[in-house]
Amino acid sequence: METAPSIEEKMRGALGGLTRAERQAATHILSHYPVSALGSITALARAADVSSPTVVRLVQKLGYRGYSDYQAALRAEVESLLVSPLAKPARRGEAAGEAHVLRRYAAAAVANIEATLAQIDPGEFDAVAALLADTSRRVMALGGRLTHVHADYFATLMKVARPGVSLISGPAEPWPAAMLDLAPGDVVVLFDIRRYEAGVVQAAEQAAEQGAAVVVVTDRWRSPAAARARHVLACQIEVPAAWDSTVSILMLIETLVASVQSRTWGDTENRLKRLEEIYARTRFFRGGPGGVQGGPAAGGRGAGRGTGRGTGQSTGRGTGQGRGGVRSG
Repeated sequence: METAPSIEEKMRGALGGLTRAERQAATHILSHYPVSALGSITALARAADVSSPTVVRLVQKLGYRGYSDYQAALRAEVESLLVSPLAKPARRGEAAGEAHVLRRYAAAAVANIEATLAQIDPGEFDAVAALLADTSRRVMALGGRLTHVHADYFATLMKVARPGVSLISGPAEPWPAAMLDLAPGDVVVLFDIRRYEAGVVQAAEQAAEQGAAVVVVTDRWRSPAAARARHVLACQIEVPAAWDSTVSILMLIETLVASVQSRTWGDTENRLKRLEEIYARTRFFRGGPGGVQGGPAAGGRGAGRGTGRGTGQSTGRGTGQGRGGVRSG
């Protein structure tokens, strides 16, 4: 059975038939979806720089009697999205057709990446990369119950690319203590997807109050932390499972770090070489048959040509080939 279009899909589909003012209101709603339309019509009209009657005409063209009718439907839709994992399979129906689950899931993950690329403004992405590449600013990363792994991965890669990066890791290092060293202009990168976490939202509020540049990586429904962010990068995460997929977030992290690396390559290359020397001196990695590959220390424009015989030594040049060399991570 075909699924009814969401409110967002209906609004996107109607764009071509709207007046200039109605399209301006719709564009504002979609770029801040769904948060912008959860408040009063007056606040929405002011934020979109249109009149309240324009907003009413817009929602009536979508099939609603008025703004209150539209808002009630939107709230119901948002509530259905912020559900427990137990409710998600039933909501999706799991009538997935004949394709094997491997193909269905992979297709959904690939579609999420494509949708994420379509909804992130390149200018917004470049602005975030420029902030992260500015070594006069310290960078802190924080995630929630599920997204702490993304904050960890982000910080691990960024620590190799540039100095002054730290991970706010949770109970062992509560975020309020980390704020003691936060200076105006520093960058705080927060990862938060549905169901949004109070601690991440509170960290965004505190960081913004202290003058930090807050970057929120979230889903398309947007964490409440986005209200205090200078930049928001929204990812598509829905898949046919009881949980959400974060493949698109991993793609975004790796692309951001690649952009930072390209901006700071002179310094990053020196850091990579120094790190490889430490790895080699301490024999940090153990070689196996054919050597071991992986990780950020050997990434970049010259990916660690091994020169040692299973010693983990590499020179930071070439393609990762050598006699028993180890490409480290």
